[in-house]
Amino acid sequence: MTETIFVTGASGHLGRAIIDHLLADQGVAPSRIIAGSRSPDKLSDLAAKGVTVRKADFDDGAGLEKAFSGAGTVLIVSTDALDGAGTRLRQHKAAVAAAAKAGVKRLAYTSLPKAESSKVSFAPDHFGTEQAIKATGLPHLIFRNSWYQENAFMSLPSALKSGQWYTSAGDGRTAFVARDDIAAAIAGALANPPAASTTYTLTGTEAFTNDEIAKLASEILGKPIQVVNLTDDQLAGGMKAAGVPEAYIPTFVSFDTATRAGDLSEVTKDVETLSGRKSRSLKAFFEASKSAFLG
Repeated sequence: MTETIFVTGASGHLGRAIIDHLLADQGVAPSRIIAGSRSPDKLSDLAAKGVTVRKADFDDGAGLEKAFSGAGTVLIVSTDALDGAGTRLRQHKAAVAAAAKAGVKRLAYTSLPKAESSKVSFAPDHFGTEQAIKATGLPHLIFRNSWYQENAFMSLPSALKSGQWYTSAGDGRTAFVARDDIAAAIAGALANPPAASTTYTLTGTEAFTNDEIAKLASEILGKPIQVVNLTDDQLAGGMKAAGVPEAYIPTFVSFDTATRAGDLSEVTKDVETLSGRKSRSLKAFFEASKSAFLG
C-alpha cells in the first residue's frame, strides 16, 4: 500500500508516538506520512525527516479540508475537551466532514471502550463521532482505547502521600494499557489496514481492581496504600473539598462510575496482534515509573 497517512494531533503524546512507530516499526516512508497539528512549528524535527507537516485546526473546517487534501487515510486523534459543552463532538464532526469533502479514502478514529453505553461522561462524544464516521460510507478503523497506564498519575501520587486512595470504583476492573503500546498497535493497523471496516478494542492483557492495583503499587513503590471505598456523591464532595474545579468533578467521578460498571474491564489481544510485540505489564509500568511516582 502506498497511499498517504494523515495523523492529527501530531504534536501530542499519542499522535507523535503513532508517527514514530509508523516510521520505525512499520517502515512507512516519511513521504507517505502527513503530520497535522494546530502548532505545526512543534513538528520541525519530523519535517526534517521528510514528513509533510500541515496545520490542522479542528475549529477551522475550511482549513481542515485543505489540510486533508491528497490524504489516503486520515486518523482523527480525539481531542481533550473537558468543558462539557459539546466542544469535542463538534470538533470531531467538523474533522469528519472535512475529510469526506477532501475525498479521503479511509477514516480512522481513537475512541473509548463501549462508547455506545459507557458511563464515562464524554462517551457520547466518542459514540457520536463513530456514528458520524460510519455515516460517510467510507471504510473506517475505530480504535477503542482502554485506560492508559499513565493515567495512574492522576490518582496514585496523592494516595502515596496520604496512604489512602479514595475511590467509588468498588470491585470494578480496568484493563490498563501503555499509551506507547496503543500507539504501536494503531500504527500497525494504519500501515496494514484490513480490507473491511473494523473496530478494535485496545487493552492491556489483564484487568485489575483498585485494591489489586494498590497492592501491586505498594509492593513496588514501597509505600502502603489503603483503598477507601466511597459513593459517587462522597467522592465528588471530597474532590470539591480538595479544591478540584467543580466543572471537572462530574467527569472525574464518572471514571470511577464507569469502572464500577465494568466499562473498562474488557481484555482483548488486539494490541499485541496489531503491534506484533508483547505489551508492557502494569507491574513493569510501576517498576519503570518508580522514581516519577516517588519524586
